[in-house]
Amino acid sequence: MRFLVLGAGAVGGYFGGRLAEAGRDVTFLVRGARIDQLAQHGLHVESPLGDFRVPARIATADQLGGPYDVVLLTAKHYDLDGAIAAIRPAVGPRTAVLPLLNGLLHLDRLDAAFGAEHVLGGVAYVGAVLLPDGSIRHVNRLSGIAFGERSGAVSERARAIAAEFAGTPVSAPASADIMLDMWEKFVFITAMAGMNCLFRGNIGEIVATRDGSALMLDALAECRAVATAAGFAPRPHAMEPVERLLTEPGGVNSASMRQDLEAGRRTEADAIIGDMLRRAAGFGLATPLLRAAYCALQVHENRLARR
Repeated sequence: MRFLVLGAGAVGGYFGGRLAEAGRDVTFLVRGARIDQLAQHGLHVESPLGDFRVPARIATADQLGGPYDVVLLTAKHYDLDGAIAAIRPAVGPRTAVLPLLNGLLHLDRLDAAFGAEHVLGGVAYVGAVLLPDGSIRHVNRLSGIAFGERSGAVSERARAIAAEFAGTPVSAPASADIMLDMWEKFVFITAMAGMNCLFRGNIGEIVATRDGSALMLDALAECRAVATAAGFAPRPHAMEPVERLLTEPGGVNSASMRQDLEAGRRTEADAIIGDMLRRAAGFGLATPLLRAAYCALQVHENRLARR
């Protein structure tokens, strides 16, 4: 299969890099300084699962060479319109678009752009950061993707994608319940990002306070209630490790949204926390912690807009 990976940042670079390391047909659609970094140094990943450096096949917007079998989409929500325009020439009649964005808001926009039959559901499980020198640091042992047809069927194309990841350190089985997988990740990331941003701390710093652990679980409960009302009640086996992570003494985990907030960058607050709040309001559910977190993030976003 021919894969096109939009960008070569932390997530796309990691998963695309693992495919390239295994000899799969992978092209990275990049721009600006990233072109020179990859051309000169290749794709370099430092990982507890094994460091590697591979040559990177590069495409630019005016030289895509499509269509591709799979387009791996890892853009930020606020860049989604530009991402759609960039990958459009790469999408042919049989192309599968596999988005690895947090939340759910992107699905309708991708369906409108390419047709629902082209758009898979997908979730990434990895902790990675792009370093200033262009290398990628994999910061934990999570290395997985859940993906599949949103209808619940396990299709031949999903099996074919899973086969491409076989033999790599990436766990990527085709899922027969991808929408529930996505909702569970949505619940987790909304609760963690909201609390990280509201309290400006990582998990360990928050739970070291008198009420930190209780507030983390309260935020998680708000998100779980929304998912349950939407018909996607999170499974206990999925939520138990989330509860442990969110209340881990000394835990260093922190959502990338907090990193963006503290660096003075745009965040995905509206597409993640804002979307969860809008869904909660539609079900008449109270979400006081999420409201407070979103208010704090809106203050930040409004300041950026005035610059």
